[in-house]
Amino acid sequence: MSCHELRRLKKETGNLTTNRSLKARVIVLGIGLKSDSFPEIKESLAEIEDLVVAWGGEVVGNVVQILLQYNPATLAGTGKVQEVKEMIEESAASVVVVDHHLTGVQGRNLQELLGVPVLDRNQVIVDIFAQRAKTHEGKLQVELAQILDQLPRMVGAWMGSLSRQGGGIGTRGPGETALETDRRRIRERVKAIRKQLESVRKHRQQHRALRQRMKVPTFALIGYTNSGKSTLINQLTHSRVEVKDQVFATLDPTTRKVYLAEVGDAVVTDTVGFIRKLPAHLIEAFKATLEESGEADVLLHVIDMVSPQMEQQIRTVDEFIREFGWDKKPVIYVYNKIDKAPLERQFQIKAFPRVFVSALKGEGIEKLRKQMTVAAQALNQEVELYFSKEDEHKIYELGRESNIVKRECASTGTICFASLTPAQVSRWSSFMVQNKKY
Repeated sequence: MSCHELRRLKKETGNLTTNRSLKARVIVLGIGLKSDSFPEIKESLAEIEDLVVAWGGEVVGNVVQILLQYNPATLAGTGKVQEVKEMIEESAASVVVVDHHLTGVQGRNLQELLGVPVLDRNQVIVDIFAQRAKTHEGKLQVELAQILDQLPRMVGAWMGSLSRQGGGIGTRGPGETALETDRRRIRERVKAIRKQLESVRKHRQQHRALRQRMKVPTFALIGYTNSGKSTLINQLTHSRVEVKDQVFATLDPTTRKVYLAEVGDAVVTDTVGFIRKLPAHLIEAFKATLEESGEADVLLHVIDMVSPQMEQQIRTVDEFIREFGWDKKPVIYVYNKIDKAPLERQFQIKAFPRVFVSALKGEGIEKLRKQMTVAAQALNQEVELYFSKEDEHKIYELGRESNIVKRECASTGTICFASLTPAQVSRWSSFMVQNKKY
């Protein structure tokens, strides 16, 4: 599907974006049900305002509506839609952002009633990803997310439009044919993108397999967006990963080597941050990227101590950990930005194991390294090694750097059972017993 066709599809389904040369004046509409938690609705509204700013807009007004049930035609009630229309006229707003998912029909109806482009939370997040994507892989993942987000909106909006056509013979056929043609082109493009991303996934898998063979401990930085993960990886590994104080600054995984005393070399990977209500199609599109965290030995959950929504952000990330099946992995909770947070906040935190750091100023980094060392050593495995008579002098060296659990004398040498770190397993692999009898 050509860029021209994709732009046409977006326009027909209400997925309109603003001219980036002019800052869009945005009204934010928060919607929830009476069964929802009102504080969480307000927190989500504050977050979507931050997302709008990151997207390139200026919030000129906000409004919240609590409903018994959503309006299937416009999501919001008719009275609230009219109120938003009046706010648009008073503030000269050019865009409305709804803090909820909109169907194609709802987006189109709201746009017709309000007279300005209407975007929902998912569209804003995906568009921010589109702005941030720099690498070929990142752009592919964003394009896939955009298409997966667009397809149901396209079908819903088009079918709603077709339902208003005349009922005469032949009046519906051409429209349905055009819809099917565009859907087929979209499916073909999705297939092509997934094929390219599968190649990327296999390439990364090969690198991970090599690290596993070398028994190198792996750590993954996870956390809420803009919690300071990229700054932290720079401190840990003395790297120069690009750092920006904005949401979703990191889309592509970055892996760097870190040296841990008593363990040796390890690697740390920085990946895309999380956010509440992260669109499912975005998770699907970034599957190859998220695998980098899923394959890590230990997770470093980076937490922004300054955020007023710290507890909610922790719960959101923990939910993703469970959803992705990472809950069996060891987790180190890294509370970041202690240089800006009040000291008493540290005494309110019960999570363990935990480390308090300032990634920006380098405070607490050595404590984090020690905690990572403990976690890596906990990955130790007991192995059986055989030393011939000629190599028995190496047992002394083995004992100096590891714990020899047991020794057994054999007719031609000595068998040792030792607890080794992943790096030590790699170093002593030539002496490991592979189902041999002596």
